[in-house]
Amino acid sequence: MRLALAQLAPVPGDLGRNVARAEEVVRAARADVAVFPELYLSGYRIGDRFHRLALVEGDPTTEALRALSRETGTTVVVGAPLASTERKGEIHNAALAFLPTEEMFVQVKRYLPTFGPFEEGVLFTATDSSRPVTVGSHSVGLEVCYDTFFPEVSRQLALAGAELLVVLSASPVTSRRLFERLLPARAIENAVPVVYVNRVGVEDGVVFGGGSGAWDARGEALSTAPVAVPELGPEEAVTAVEIDPGESARWRPFRPVLRDVASRPGVVPPASL
Repeated sequence: MRLALAQLAPVPGDLGRNVARAEEVVRAARADVAVFPELYLSGYRIGDRFHRLALVEGDPTTEALRALSRETGTTVVVGAPLASTERKGEIHNAALAFLPTEEMFVQVKRYLPTFGPFEEGVLFTATDSSRPVTVGSHSVGLEVCYDTFFPEVSRQLALAGAELLVVLSASPVTSRRLFERLLPARAIENAVPVVYVNRVGVEDGVVFGGGSGAWDARGEALSTAPVAVPELGPEEAVTAVEIDPGESARWRPFRPVLRDVASRPGVVPPASL
């Protein structure tokens, strides 16, 4: 499975320009999956504008991304504000996966930081569950930034059959070293490859840290190759990585953490264990 990691700086508040740039990346990368950062479509530090920009399935933005996925055969995974379908007036910080089948899969962020420069708990409504999305013949779990600090999120996805974890992030440069430690650990403890895409740029005084990358099921960093995309800004990069989702099944017998967790009362084991 070829994944494109789009470490970009979005234009705050401009859905149209950010979608247009995503289209450039997807067409240039020719990947099975193209991954963009947390809240890429809207920008991160835009305050009350999130409510105006929150997506609704079937609106022009979601339809443009649905068409892009269908035309290119690429699953497009992107962060965006999303209007709640259950509580009018509330919005989510969400990872959206647009599949070539025209499905739009939604994973809402579970843990909303409210410390330092973060105000997400004031702006967004969280969820309390995660489930994988089927991409081709493989099962992929989506996480959003701060969710990575809570190992039960990755564990729930792995027990539900995820063969790959994809993390979207808008993390400041001060947190980069923390993610460099956490992400390989999530790979090791679930015997599953992990892909991480963090944004760059500056918004409202916050400097975002990049550091996008990928790790195999043993927590070893994977090599990435640059993708030629015109007019990249400072610290921006688009890279490609090859992931073998079948690696998890081959490696887990040698480090059977999920098997041993699943043996505990009340835990339903996945079919692969």
